[in-house]
Amino acid sequence: MTSVEPGGREVDDTDAGYVDGNALAGPLSEVFAVDVTTATCRCANCGCTGPLARLHVYKHAPGLVARCQQCGSVMLRATRTRDAVWLDMSGAVSLAIPLGET
Repeated sequence: MTSVEPGGREVDDTDAGYVDGNALAGPLSEVFAVDVTTATCRCANCGCTGPLARLHVYKHAPGLVARCQQCGSVMLRATRTRDAVWLDMSGAVSLAIPLGET
């Protein structure tokens, strides 16, 4: 999978060991009624702000680990157990979920 980083640089995500934040869409759809990948999040470490879809998601751990695209800090962890979805968002200062027009 190829993605484009800020500044227009193309990156082959398969070589980096991660996929983009769109990999969170399915698992988080069990928890949120909206597409959370379009939500804007802010990194607690470096302050980088952008859509969840731009996070670097690693699937090799138990669950999903999403890291900041700028500094690499862990922003979100999502793990599915038999009866719950566990979310750790301690690496994100905020999450702004667009609601559409009202």
